[in-house]
Order: sequence, then structure tokens, then C-alpha cells
Amino acid sequence: MTKKLDYKELTKDVTDDWKNFPICEINDHLVRLSVIQKDFHWHKHEKSDEFFFVIEGELYVDFEDKTETLASGQMIKVAKNILHRTRSKKRTKLLCFETIDNDVTGD
Repeated sequence: MTKKLDYKELTKDVTDDWKNFPICEINDHLVRLSVIQKDFHWHKHEKSDEFFFVIEGELYVDFEDKTETLASGQMIKVAKNILHRTRSKKRTKLLCFETIDNDVTGD
């Protein structure tokens, strides 16, 4: 793929409270664009780290012992095998980076 992508255009028709879809493959990794405005379930990934980059809104990443709050422009890595969940109180758009074979709903 050698074309320009616009996250606003890609998400303008998303009305779901949680939508996560791939937008680009890079070697053995995948970039997903997510739109969320609800709590996701607790889970972990046994095969892959995850990296979240918030484009718009505010993302909460809950861990067993703490919660990290990310605003637009902030990012966080969640290492594999770490129990976590993501959530948002308002419409939030973010990029997720992970291996292609990662199960987004958790192992």
C-alpha cells in the first residue's frame, strides 16, 4: 500500500461503541484504527505486546495495580502477558500496533 490514509475519513461513519479494524500491515505487524466509547473486557495477549497511540479523546488503560490515563498525542506499550483493559468515557480514536497474529479480544 502506498496511499495516504486519513483517520477522520476512515472513522466518520463509525457509530459503534467499539470498532477496531486493520488499516496497514508492516512486515509481521499490523496497525489497527480503533474507535471506542465504552469499557473493554479484562484480557491479556500471550504472543504479542500492544502499543496504543491516542489520536483524539481520552483512553484509560487499567492494569491490576493502576490506571494510566492517555490524552490525545500520548501513547503506551502493554507488554505481552500483562492483564489489562482499555476504556473510554467519550468517543476516542487511537492506533494500535501489534503482531498480525495477535487476537484483539485476548487469549
